[in-house]
Amino acid sequence: MTLKIAFTLEQCWHEVPGGTAVAGIEMARAVQAMGEVQLIGVAAYHRSLPDPAFTPPIEVRHLKLPRIALYESWARMRVPRVESATGPVNVIHATTIVMPPRTRPIALTIYDLAFLENPAHFTRHGLRFFKRNLALALKEADLVLCSSEATRAAAAAAGFGPERLRMVPLGVRATPAPAAEVERVRTSHALERPYVLWTGTVEPRKNLRGLLEAYRSLDVEADLVLVGPKGWNEDLGALIEPLGDRVKALGFVPREDLEALYAGAGVFVFPSFTEGFGFPVLEAMAQGTPVVTSRGTSTEELGGDAVVLIDPDDPAAIAAGITKVLSDRAFAEELGGRGKERAALFSWERTGALLGEVYTELSERG
Repeated sequence: MTLKIAFTLEQCWHEVPGGTAVAGIEMARAVQAMGEVQLIGVAAYHRSLPDPAFTPPIEVRHLKLPRIALYESWARMRVPRVESATGPVNVIHATTIVMPPRTRPIALTIYDLAFLENPAHFTRHGLRFFKRNLALALKEADLVLCSSEATRAAAAAAGFGPERLRMVPLGVRATPAPAAEVERVRTSHALERPYVLWTGTVEPRKNLRGLLEAYRSLDVEADLVLVGPKGWNEDLGALIEPLGDRVKALGFVPREDLEALYAGAGVFVFPSFTEGFGFPVLEAMAQGTPVVTSRGTSTEELGGDAVVLIDPDDPAAIAAGITKVLSDRAFAEELGGRGKERAALFSWERTGALLGEVYTELSERG
């Protein structure tokens, strides 16, 4: 019998879809490739499709409420049931912390619990939203799927018993960017000098302030290139103004450009305070680009001995990490090679297989 799984994908329609949309799309693609279960996407009511970059790879059925009304109704009244859109299912997979009513066993993917560790990095509305959904998850989620050991430890500290926690690491899907593509992208974005790269949503926990302070102290012939959409609680224009034309903020770029930007960078720097996984670190390593990232968060798990680890609270340490890579070509090439090998360990096929095991386990519970 083919298992039917209700698979939430509302994040694909968010103003800033971010890593949760990438994870949802790639998990769906990986499970679908196995051919052993039927995924049925679930989302709120929308009059239009999401951005093409975040189009789900599976059929999505829509509930009758728009997002805000749906989230409020789920949180306060625990309606509507996902089955009103999907029909009967064996398991519900909530691919973000937003919890539909538990009408069938629920698997909940948690990427991080950064709002508990650094609440000042979030808006008041965001904190209320996350805390309310965490309370529902503690009450109703059957299994919590953690993308890293750091996330599993945070989930255990938040009150989830070990019997409810499962490790389901995510993957990376990257095609090595050929030299011609790197040159095309450099030209299209007017990147004439060597550059240091950062990518992510512009928000406080990504530690752009620390990176910019570190970069201000460097005497290097390289620009700092920032890639990613605006988020919250951070004024990017004010942050980069003191550095003038040494910093280039490109905003959101399409996937095909992003891979070439990684490949063309002298070093990728990701000094985030808290991560639950860290797609950008894996994406840079997959291109053979040397990486400088934070000690004490999930990106240390991803990078292992294939990255330069720094203290994200210390701009001088961030600057030293960048200098270590840029000043030693042989070291940078060795690091890039080790990173490429390590990134190959994180496959979406493995993620799909682990999800299949979760679905089977929950379906047997009824």
